[in-house]
Amino acid sequence: MKEASPESDDLLLLSTHLLTSLLSTHLPLIHHFKPKWSLIKSKLLSLQSHLADFSDSHSHSLSSNSLSLAVLSSLSSALNDAVSLAGKCSDPSSLPAGKLRTQSDIDSLSSTLDGINKDCEILLRSGVLSQDGVVSSSQQQPQGREAVRAEVRNLLTRLQIGSSESKNSAMDSLLALLNEDDKNVLIGVAQGIVPVLVRSLDTTSFEMREKIVAAIARVSTIESSKHVLIAEGLSLLNQLIRVIESGSGFAKEKACVALQALSFSKENARAIGCRGGISSLLEICHCGTPSSQAMAAGVLRKLAQFEEIKENFVEENSIPVLIALSAAGTSLARDNSIGCLSNLVCNDETLKVLVAREGGVESLKNYWDSTPIGRGLEPAVELLRNLASYHPIGEVLIFQGFPLRLLPLLNCGVLAVRIAAAGAVFELGFCSKARREMGENGCVSALVRMLDGKAIEEKEAAAKALSSLLMCTVNRKIFRKEERGIIGTVQLLDPLTKVLDKKWPIAVLTTLIHSKKCRKQMVAAGACVYLQKLVELEIVGAKKLLDCLGRGKLWGVFARP
Repeated sequence: MKEASPESDDLLLLSTHLLTSLLSTHLPLIHHFKPKWSLIKSKLLSLQSHLADFSDSHSHSLSSNSLSLAVLSSLSSALNDAVSLAGKCSDPSSLPAGKLRTQSDIDSLSSTLDGINKDCEILLRSGVLSQDGVVSSSQQQPQGREAVRAEVRNLLTRLQIGSSESKNSAMDSLLALLNEDDKNVLIGVAQGIVPVLVRSLDTTSFEMREKIVAAIARVSTIESSKHVLIAEGLSLLNQLIRVIESGSGFAKEKACVALQALSFSKENARAIGCRGGISSLLEICHCGTPSSQAMAAGVLRKLAQFEEIKENFVEENSIPVLIALSAAGTSLARDNSIGCLSNLVCNDETLKVLVAREGGVESLKNYWDSTPIGRGLEPAVELLRNLASYHPIGEVLIFQGFPLRLLPLLNCGVLAVRIAAAGAVFELGFCSKARREMGENGCVSALVRMLDGKAIEEKEAAAKALSSLLMCTVNRKIFRKEERGIIGTVQLLDPLTKVLDKKWPIAVLTTLIHSKKCRKQMVAAGACVYLQKLVELEIVGAKKLLDCLGRGKLWGVFARP
């Protein structure tokens, strides 16, 4: 075993000797400021216990750990000051340095002992004194999970103890470790890095604060670690809002990354809105760096989902800023700004009108036409769907040629985009001209294919869109020619498919009930069996459709070709 250095032995023995001398010899003779010295005594007793724990630690670890040497050095210095002060306060005559000066010195000593006690607790709790040597990340990359755990414990301890330079170096090493591997993030979170980082945000330099925010942002990118950030509550939220108000471009970007992970709940969204967060985020969108704009718009996109804070967006005049960013930002910034506008106008006719007045339709059109078909168009299609649900704006969208833009999306390989496009077809289907135009250009056939999709959401979206398009006679003729049209729709009536709203397939089949051929196809596909069960479940429209199928012979007299 490696022998302890004379320095660590000397410091430990010196501190122990000074503590014993203070407690047994000096404190009993105190004459001045007895209440304050009584408080100091309790702190000295706590330090005495810590020193005993230091002695029990492995001597080679104690000597090799610079943090323990720094703490012991600070302790011996403070105890020397305490001996000197105790001597002055033991003289029954007047105080040599004066009463006020001595009182100030005692208060300073008390504060110093508090800090050393805290450092001892951190050092002992960290476990670094009982490690078989501490590997510095600047010297060697950790190998294996145990090595990473040991390294994280060491770095966390260095973040809380020692000089600013030491803490800064530890933060650099911790960031490198976190960025190296997702597993390192999980290990770090398990070792308790998040509470330490959050506590450090309020007491560090500007440079350190940036690095800490970057580390927190890194943690937020790992889904299974987000709950640890959420547990920090308003404390972390307030710190991040402070950063987006006054940090550098880099710090603002990283703070926005972390805020996205925290913007999932109504309570957090309200807190961000009440603390001026939306104003600061919009300011970043207006004049931040390209990457920080994208991240800020991402936070706003999440916040806009909550009805409770939409008023904050209106008060901050957010619509022009978001529309401008949708036209001139990076690809991600444009995507997030369009998504934010979509969330804002959902179920709010006033905001739909405001977006249209501020040039939102033209901006949507430009974004759509400059974005490749795929996932990037999902927020644009959602915005189209939400705007089209307000018919005066829907008419503008139809005039701008949006119905014809939907067909390629119904056939694309991205499920979410197909579903959103089908929703837009339904909303634009309020206009007979648009219904016929979409049907004649292939939307009916595309939607029939979607009826056979794997996802329930896709099947329902297709049935809902078809219920609108089949109000047009021409589209019904197109649908009847589709081999899987009626069969695919009837299968959606199956009561075992519980999460699918049955009113849409019922609506589709009802538009075809006047055709004898269609009725026969429905019956052959098992519609009566399904409908009987739906009638028992009191599903609206099921009984009427079942009755129509049951009166097939009578319908034959009035059937249309």
